[in-house]
Amino acid sequence: MSQRSCLSVILAAGEGTRMKSAQPKVLHQIAGLPMVAHVVKAAEAAGASGLALVIGHGADEMRKAAARFAPKAETFEQEKRLGTAHAVIAARAAISRGYDDVLVMFGDTPLIDADALTVARRRLAEGAAVVVIGFRPPNPAGYGRLIERDGKLTAIREEKDCSEEEKKIGFCNAGMMAVAGAHALKLLDAVGNENAKGEYYLTDIVEIASAQNLDVVATEASFESALGINNRAELAQAEAIWQQRRRHDAMLSGVTLIAPETVFFSHDTEIGADTIVEPNVWFGPGVRIASGAKIHAFSHIEGATIASNCDVGPFARLRPGADLRNKAKVGNFCEVKQAVIEDGAKVNHLTYIGDARVGAGANIGAGTITCNYDGYSKFFTDIGEGAFIGSNSSLVAPVTIGNGGYIASGSVITESVPDDALAFGRARQKTIPGKGKELRERFASAAAAKKKAAGADH
Repeated sequence: MSQRSCLSVILAAGEGTRMKSAQPKVLHQIAGLPMVAHVVKAAEAAGASGLALVIGHGADEMRKAAARFAPKAETFEQEKRLGTAHAVIAARAAISRGYDDVLVMFGDTPLIDADALTVARRRLAEGAAVVVIGFRPPNPAGYGRLIERDGKLTAIREEKDCSEEEKKIGFCNAGMMAVAGAHALKLLDAVGNENAKGEYYLTDIVEIASAQNLDVVATEASFESALGINNRAELAQAEAIWQQRRRHDAMLSGVTLIAPETVFFSHDTEIGADTIVEPNVWFGPGVRIASGAKIHAFSHIEGATIASNCDVGPFARLRPGADLRNKAKVGNFCEVKQAVIEDGAKVNHLTYIGDARVGAGANIGAGTITCNYDGYSKFFTDIGEGAFIGSNSSLVAPVTIGNGGYIASGSVITESVPDDALAFGRARQKTIPGKGKELRERFASAAAAKKKAAGADH
């Protein structure tokens, strides 16, 4: 089957009014990726070499989004919404190129399993002209039933048209199907609109193909894989299913999740074996974690690279461009952005490191910040190997702290510091004996007078 060419036609023109959103429905995200992009990934995993996106509502926004998640896809606009068969035929130019297999998919089914598509394609390779993907929902009410006879699919019956016996059928239409490319246009062009809505229904090709003595069969996908998204509640349900799958896969691959239900992954999270993730950790897009790392509770990580045996958190935030090298540590209530923390360096607590390099073995004291932004431009801070930055220091970029440099606590550093030098950048302390007692007495007297005056006013 690997030699068979395949086109995936993904229907993504729906307005999604039940989402209550100005954004096209299929651009709402699951695990940080538009739901239609999940469908694209499944199609590609099933061997689709051609992609045709049928768009409508928010066409310009859809084209811009597609350029990011499916740059090789063609887009076809369905100007009038006249049914699912009408939507598929909008991609006539792509279908007419003579693909062996044509997969028809929906952009609002983000959990579709590539294996279900592969099984449908295999049935085409075995000689079927149309393969309908079905599923068995917990409650079939409202779904079209798949009517089979002698192993062949003879019709898809909408519930309102079902007999009482047919309503007992639990095998339902998931909407997706695979069609042999040699028959696709002929079958689609034969679909009429003689129905109450005057629309062209894709499901009609089942009876059309059967009438032409073409083989029509049904395959089965899981209920979760066929789940369609129509509103925000269903979007959250799909997110929960996706996360549950990803957590399960992570743990089977050697990752320890202490409280799996509290950890959230992104669609592209990479995490190595022997990594331990504590409760309440969120991974945004673009995170890569090597083996043996430890991610403590309540950390928020996106766009970051974490090397082997690093230690992060608790309550750490790694923003895009954070690059932690082997055995680096970023501790509690620290934020790192667009910065390299080299081997064994420590950023322990209450610290901001942005647009910077922290050299191997350096130690950053509590309350240290790199002052990297002047309101208009960003500037770089370079901290050398083995440097020691005392607590509550401000490093005003652009500035360089040399290898082995030592910054006294409470310093504001505005000039570069040579290797192995000690730098102070703070006012000299002055101590006045007895002045503390005098101030307390003065403040207490003023407070008592204010309270007495307030009482007199009442």
